Amino acid sequence: MINGLKPYPAMKESGVPWLGQVPEHWDVGRLKRICKFAYGDALSSDVRTFGDVPVLGSNGRVGSHTVTNTIAPCIVIGRKGSFGKITYSDEPVFAIDTTFFVDRRFTDADIRWLSYLLGWLQLDEISKDSAIPGLDREDAYKSVVIVPSMDEQHSIVRFLDHADWLIRRYIAAKRKLIKLLEEQKQAIIHHAVTRGLDPSVALKPSGVRWLGEVPEHWAVRRGKYYFREVDERSRDGTEELMSVSHKTGVTPRSEKNITMFMAESYVGHKLCRPDDIVVNTMWGWMAAVGVAKKVGIVSPSYGVYRARRTDEFRSQYLDLLLRTEVYRSEYVRSSRGITTSRLRLYPEDFLQISFVRPPLDEQDAILHSVESETSELNRAIGAANHEVTLFQEYRTRLIADVVTGKLDVRAAAAALPDMLEMEAPEATEPLEEEIAGSPEIETETEETA
Repeated sequence: MINGLKPYPAMKESGVPWLGQVPEHWDVGRLKRICKFAYGDALSSDVRTFGDVPVLGSNGRVGSHTVTNTIAPCIVIGRKGSFGKITYSDEPVFAIDTTFFVDRRFTDADIRWLSYLLGWLQLDEISKDSAIPGLDREDAYKSVVIVPSMDEQHSIVRFLDHADWLIRRYIAAKRKLIKLLEEQKQAIIHHAVTRGLDPSVALKPSGVRWLGEVPEHWAVRRGKYYFREVDERSRDGTEELMSVSHKTGVTPRSEKNITMFMAESYVGHKLCRPDDIVVNTMWGWMAAVGVAKKVGIVSPSYGVYRARRTDEFRSQYLDLLLRTEVYRSEYVRSSRGITTSRLRLYPEDFLQISFVRPPLDEQDAILHSVESETSELNRAIGAANHEVTLFQEYRTRLIADVVTGKLDVRAAAAALPDMLEMEAPEATEPLEEEIAGSPEIETETEETA
C-alpha cells in the first residue's frame, strides 16, 4: 500500500521538536486557525422521534431522530464520556450535548481531511483533572497542526479513503472468521453445560420451556434457591475497580478504556468477592454477567449474588453457563423497560431464572472437556484478533505519516480508481472494538444515551 511512496522533495523544520520536519510549503499553526468546535444540543431519549436521522453521542450512534442539527458532511467529537473520539458522517446527523461537531459552517478545510487530522491529534489524551474527564475545546484549539493546500487535502483524502477501504475489507473478512469461530466455540460450550458429555444418558423435561431437556439426574431450580443478593460496601475504596462484559465476564477495569462511574472516592461503593455472580443491571439483557475471580469494586447499580452453599457449583462452570445464548435470551425476557436501551435486569427477576446444575464431578469433567475442545479455536481466534490489531495499528501509523507530511501521496492518489467503482467492504462498523452501546466500554451515561 505504501510501496513507492517517498518523502516530499523539500522539507523544513516545523519548530516543534516532537513533529520534526514538515513539507516546505505546508503551514504550521494551531487548530483554532482552521476550525471551530460547535456544541451539540440536548436531546433526551424520551423526546426523540424515531426517524432516519442518526443521533450521535460521544461514542458514536445512540439512536435516531427526525431533525438534524448539522450539515453534511460533518465530524462529531466526543466532549464527555468517550471524549476526543472522532466520528465522521457523510449525512447530516443530530449531535447531542455530550459532543462537539464541525461542518462547513465552522471550517474552510476539507471535512474528511479534517477528520483524519483530528484522529491523529489524539484528543482523547487532553482532559481536565476531574472526577468525570472531558474535552475542553480551548485546550483542543491549542493543538499544533500542519495544513496543506486544499488540492493536497483532497489528494490525502483520496489516498487515505482508498487505504481505509482496503483495511476495512480485510478486517471485515477477519471479523467474519472470528464470528464463525466464536459460534463454533459457543456451540461446544452450550451443549456441554446444558446437555453434558454422555450422548447416551437419559434426558428429562427441565420444566423450563426455553431450557428444554436436560440429563435426568441433573437438578434445575430457580436462582433464588441457589443464590442470594448481597450488598457489601467498600470501607476504604482501595479495592480494584471491576467491569462486567458480555464478552469477558468480570475483569479489572484497568484492562479497558472505561470512564463511566468515575468518582473521586469509591468509599461506600459495592464490593464483589471471589465466586460472586455480578450482573451489570443496565446491560444484563446483553449477557453482561460473570463470576468474579477476586475482590473488587463494582458500580452501586450492579447486582451481586453469592451462593447459599459452596458445594453446588464450580465458579468456572457458572461463568460459562451464564453467557450461553439460551441464558442471554432469557435475560432479555426477564428484563424490564420500554425499549432495548432502557432494559434493566433487576435482582428479583434475575433470581427467578432457572439454573441447571450437574453433579460437581460432571462439572469438573465438563470444564476439562470444554478447555480441551476449544483450545485450538481459542488460538485461532487469538491469532485473527492479533491480525486485526496489527492492521488497526498500521492504519493509525499510515494516517499519521500522511497527515504530517512524512509521505507524499499526491501521485499515488491521482493514480487510484474512483471509489464509486469499487465494491463496498462487507462491514461498516468501527475499526476498533469500541462500538456504541456496548457494556465493553460503558461510556455513555443513562441521561444521554
